[in-house]
Amino acid sequence: MMGIGGLFTILGLVSVVWGRIRKKSCNDSLLTRTDVRSYLEGEFEPEFESLKIGGWIAIAIGLVLLAMGGGFWLWG
Repeated sequence: MMGIGGLFTILGLVSVVWGRIRKKSCNDSLLTRTDVRSYLEGEFEPEFESLKIGGWIAIAIGLVLLAMGGGFWLWG
């Protein structure tokens, strides 16, 4: 159980960092665009917020699993 908790925590951290990197790259590309029409017509994908939210959820689940695994290991 602790291994799964650690895996969830690591994947959550990776997801949060990846979301921040995607947001920064998206904002940088918006600043350098000369044609706003191409931005409005569709190649924009704002999934960085969902990556960060999913990452925080995975971190929370991972920490709960780590705590439960530690409790079972200590008192079980």
